[in-house]
Amino acid sequence: MIGLILLDPRLHTPMYFLLSQLSLMDLMYISTTVPKMAYNFFSGQKSISFLSCGVQSFFFVTMASSEGLLLAAMAYDRFVAICHPLHYHIHMSKKMCVKMIMGSWALGSLNGLLHSVYTLHLPYCRSRAIGHFFCDIPAMMLLVCTDTWAYEYMIIFSAVVVLLLPFLGITTSYGRVLFAVFHMRSKEGKRKAFATCSTHLTVVTFYYAPFVYTYLRPKSLRSPAEDKNLAVFYTILTPMLNPIIYSLRNKEVLGAMRRVYGMFKRRK
Repeated sequence: MIGLILLDPRLHTPMYFLLSQLSLMDLMYISTTVPKMAYNFFSGQKSISFLSCGVQSFFFVTMASSEGLLLAAMAYDRFVAICHPLHYHIHMSKKMCVKMIMGSWALGSLNGLLHSVYTLHLPYCRSRAIGHFFCDIPAMMLLVCTDTWAYEYMIIFSAVVVLLLPFLGITTSYGRVLFAVFHMRSKEGKRKAFATCSTHLTVVTFYYAPFVYTYLRPKSLRSPAEDKNLAVFYTILTPMLNPIIYSLRNKEVLGAMRRVYGMFKRRK
């Protein structure tokens, strides 16, 4: 998706620029956990150094936070395109698009840095066996020998800021979009708007549902086995499915694939 968007000039729009960043985040996101998990599985080893665990935790939280904020930016882009099409180039200028992307990366990195640094400084005096396939912070909290209730509230607050608030923003944007679509006279306009929005909503549902259920539940209602199973969705399946969903359900992307393929074929 990143290469396709760079190579095809017709995809050089804010919508696809944001999509290229989503693809980059998904690539880094899945690379944070899967390679180490696969190595442990095939080698039979199940160990990770303390520093590597902190680095993995930093990149995981950073990518998860940044992607949640970027999905909200993509929802705003669709809201402006459908509800205020005449002002689209004003509200979604290149400068505004860059600000949204930089803001997503910056806030996500800050959130990841704060959590990983704090987590590494906690005293671990129990078993060092993490009941997860990567260094997930809630799983690590079970190994801390001091009371972590204050930090657990901090995790919930962080999840509200980078997950719940963007999700509410996405819901509000698409509520306005659906209202505008129902009042469109053009059937072709309705079809195109529904196709674009349903693609984004599919990605949002796959991403937010397991995350919100995992990180906004009280500690008393959590199950390590259930958290591990849910983590498969947002660490492996969602980043893997996003490019497929955006390519197979988008005629402009499919058209770009044919054009780029024809371009390389002519060069041969």
